Amino acid sequence: MFQNKYEIIKKKMLSYDIVDFTVKSKEISNAAAAGQFVHISAPGFFLRRPISICEINKADGTMRIVFQIRGKGTDALSKLAEGEVLDILGPLGHGFTVDKSFNSVMLVGGGIGTPPMLELAKLYGDKARVITGFKTKELAILSGDFKYTGAQLFECTDDGSLGRKGFVTDELREQIKIKKPDMVFACGPLVMLRGVKQMCEANNVLCEISLEERMACGVGACLGCAVKLDKGEGEFYGHVCKDGPVFSAKEVVF
Repeated sequence: MFQNKYEIIKKKMLSYDIVDFTVKSKEISNAAAAGQFVHISAPGFFLRRPISICEINKADGTMRIVFQIRGKGTDALSKLAEGEVLDILGPLGHGFTVDKSFNSVMLVGGGIGTPPMLELAKLYGDKARVITGFKTKELAILSGDFKYTGAQLFECTDDGSLGRKGFVTDELREQIKIKKPDMVFACGPLVMLRGVKQMCEANNVLCEISLEERMACGVGACLGCAVKLDKGEGEFYGHVCKDGPVFSAKEVVF
């Protein structure tokens, strides 16, 4: 884990409220893994903001973070320009499983839960089928990035303006019937993750999910991101920041 100030070398707006930063962060990038996150200090705010790592480039010593403007803190971050710096703590948390023996995996991203899937898609390449879900075509992000990885992309929108009309779980159900994957990875709203978990359990498919919660410390010292878990010995509370954000779906109590 490192803490320093890192330069924003590229900035894009992927939609009216979704920001895409590429940051020069050699030490964090070298240590980071798919599914981990960073804790970023927003100008003028005491508490840091947790943001998932979207993409890692160890050769260039850069990482990409894609986040949605959800409040005053992320709004302040969104106003930073190329050449300015971010105070970042990271990499933090437990990432996704990368297993070279897997011949078929499915990556499911809902809304702003989609960016953490990109680095995983890069690692699995043509072994991956990616399902993304958004409210409308205008809110869809990273389509070209996923296609570039070699993964198959299946897009869903609530209104049918892009890809399939309906939920990502509808597409997941069909894809499991076509070819049962070795593992399903998912990140998105809790109602989506609950549905993915239930579907994987019904089809005896391994599943890992990445949870999003409000955080204060980011290192497990406070109780701000408690999540109910059950590993077979009774329910208890873990921390999304330290024990996650990636968990085995069967352990998470919704």
